[in-house]
Amino acid sequence: MNNRPTDFTWSTDPNPHHVRVRQILKQHPEVKELVGKNPYTIFMIIGLVSAQVALSWWLADAAWWLIFLVAYVGGAFISHALWVMIHETSHGLLFKGKVPNLLAGILANLPHVFASSVSFQRYHLKHHAHQGEHDLDADLPDFWEARLISNNPFSKMLWFLLFPVFQVTRTARLNIELFDRWVLINWIIQITFNVAVWFLIGPKALAFMLISFFFSVGLHPLGARWIQEHYLTLDPVQETYSYYGPLNKVAFNVGYHNEHHDFPSIPWNKLPQIRSKAPSYYDSLISHQSWTKLILLFIFNPKLSLYSRVLRKEKVKITKEHTAVEPAAL
Repeated sequence: MNNRPTDFTWSTDPNPHHVRVRQILKQHPEVKELVGKNPYTIFMIIGLVSAQVALSWWLADAAWWLIFLVAYVGGAFISHALWVMIHETSHGLLFKGKVPNLLAGILANLPHVFASSVSFQRYHLKHHAHQGEHDLDADLPDFWEARLISNNPFSKMLWFLLFPVFQVTRTARLNIELFDRWVLINWIIQITFNVAVWFLIGPKALAFMLISFFFSVGLHPLGARWIQEHYLTLDPVQETYSYYGPLNKVAFNVGYHNEHHDFPSIPWNKLPQIRSKAPSYYDSLISHQSWTKLILLFIFNPKLSLYSRVLRKEKVKITKEHTAVEPAAL
């Protein structure tokens, strides 16, 4: 008997966040007070970049086993935190104006070795506006990708290991300009940084950053974040899950994903306050408490695969059937 999944879960409902935010703002207008910028995040970025460079310098002449070990237990957490910082800059949550946020994202991008912060902003904002729409949401696996990986545990582990590679291939289906002067600036600064690390510290230092980067988004408890956010792991219809476990402390509250999708204009330090101000809307949702448990569940449960996602053919108009609350501007 063939139990391999063959298709995604298709929905005719609108984006659930577009519905819920209207309901929350109607009943809890005080949530709008949380909207704003957090310029102090730049100091987090500077500290994290400095810490990763310092670790790289310390490991410049280390044995490879130690480089991999430190990358897994330390470097991956720094690299992942920098991804969260890039995420903040993509929503313009540090400074007023586009340019300062772009530059902050490029700075946070440096220890990742590959220039990606500028491109990430464009694809990520599309994900918010068009969640579940395959041709506009790069967070969704390609059809060939889901078919290739299927529900085989070894294939899923390989997918985690090569997650950045698969992520890059998805961008081809989106009708977004792939190259402009800001992407060029991102790459020039990134290559300059890479060359400086190679010649001033050593090739092992750059290798440490690269290994940390792959662990931070791959076969590591931190990699479960990509499954936690939108995979149907605990409920056949709930599209987005939050994570309320202890790793939020080192991941700048990125686990508060339902809250973030509902209110993307609220910075990382205030995300927990959304839940506390409107508890009935979030405590009623299923959430995760452990990224480690989740990644093991996803890998070894044959019912879960890359097909465990909700897709919608096009943006669905919100009607009175979905919400009786008029849209409220943030």
